[in-house]
Amino acid sequence: MRSDYDIVIIGGGMVGASLAVALIPAAERLGLSIAVVERFPVASAETLNYSPSYDSRATALAYGSRLIYEQIGIWEQLNQHLCPISDIHVSDKGRFGVTRLNASDERVPALGYVVENHWLGQVLLNRIQQSDAGMIDLLTPAEVTDINYHNDSMQVLLQLGEESHELQTQLVVMADGGRSELRERMGIGYQQQSYQQHAIVTNISPDRPHNNVAYERFTDTGPMALLPLEDEAGQHRMGLVWTVPDDKIDEVLALSDSDFMACIHERFGHRAGNFIRVGGRHSYPLKLTLADEQVRKGLVVLGNAAHALHPIAGQGYNLALRGVVALAAELINAREAGQNLGDLSHLARFAEQMRGDQHKTIGFSDKTMKLFSNDHWLLGLGRSAGLQLLDSCPLAKTVFARSAMGLDMPTPNLN
Repeated sequence: MRSDYDIVIIGGGMVGASLAVALIPAAERLGLSIAVVERFPVASAETLNYSPSYDSRATALAYGSRLIYEQIGIWEQLNQHLCPISDIHVSDKGRFGVTRLNASDERVPALGYVVENHWLGQVLLNRIQQSDAGMIDLLTPAEVTDINYHNDSMQVLLQLGEESHELQTQLVVMADGGRSELRERMGIGYQQQSYQQHAIVTNISPDRPHNNVAYERFTDTGPMALLPLEDEAGQHRMGLVWTVPDDKIDEVLALSDSDFMACIHERFGHRAGNFIRVGGRHSYPLKLTLADEQVRKGLVVLGNAAHALHPIAGQGYNLALRGVVALAAELINAREAGQNLGDLSHLARFAEQMRGDQHKTIGFSDKTMKLFSNDHWLLGLGRSAGLQLLDSCPLAKTVFARSAMGLDMPTPNLN
């Protein structure tokens, strides 16, 4: 551990660790020094050890996110334990409209992938810990207690175990999640809109293979997504994200496993087979959150600390990852130009670049959720007609699929 770094990343989760990994080649080539500060203890990841669990939480990666992880050099390892999505089936309960997307039709090996969070985190931390000594320091368990501006640098105060430390850095990246206390402490406001809904997240087993099909089902309570997962101990497994109104959440969580699965069948049907097992259920409130400021001199807010959106279509993490590589490319360019990494001129350029992507992605998820949560018969008829029209128009389907896969914009070059 040193007292000064070029970049201090606060948060060693999937977003913060992805940024550190994306910067490793530049760190070695350009002499960047980076610290990753993580509040929770991190076990040594010098060797990868996949420990499957039936109840593991997972994240949907768009095909464009695969291209990002290929570029930063971890896809080969990540690919050892994830599940490709070959088909996506979109339907509206009680109505005729259906849209089907297929990977071979779009000429890609998969429309996306589902990876367990603990495996993605372990692969990222393994890469960080194997980087050349002195380039990236992983400080854990450590908590940032304050951030102050100091001339052309930032002062970061942190508690590492029983010891207090002071770090100087050109740039602080706050990737400490949607409940970021530092964001509020720094006086960064945010706009927040409650959907009056909770997401129930669990894993569920059908009695037959899922065949790499993902489902998005719009129901009377809200969207329901089923994502294919690797089998666990010989049992088929899918990840379920079900949107439930706030006034129904306690009732649904209190259901027995058999009653819960019956409730799923009532809304989803039996297109994936009969559900025979369900894991532990977790829930969280659904809100649209957008930080008023995502960059300041010497400071960037990234990931859920910058924006959190509805899980419909699974775009939240993919949007964050596109922000990660856009920031990494901007920092590499600034370093090569001899600029201070905290200069507002180039950070504002990064923010402007991401503004359009965020506006499009957040707008799509927000409008889609509101459209498919309205039970007015005329809107329902229009939704079904729209889904059916999309399914029958190959060109429109390709445009939609490429946008959902994150292929409608170039991936920044980090070399």
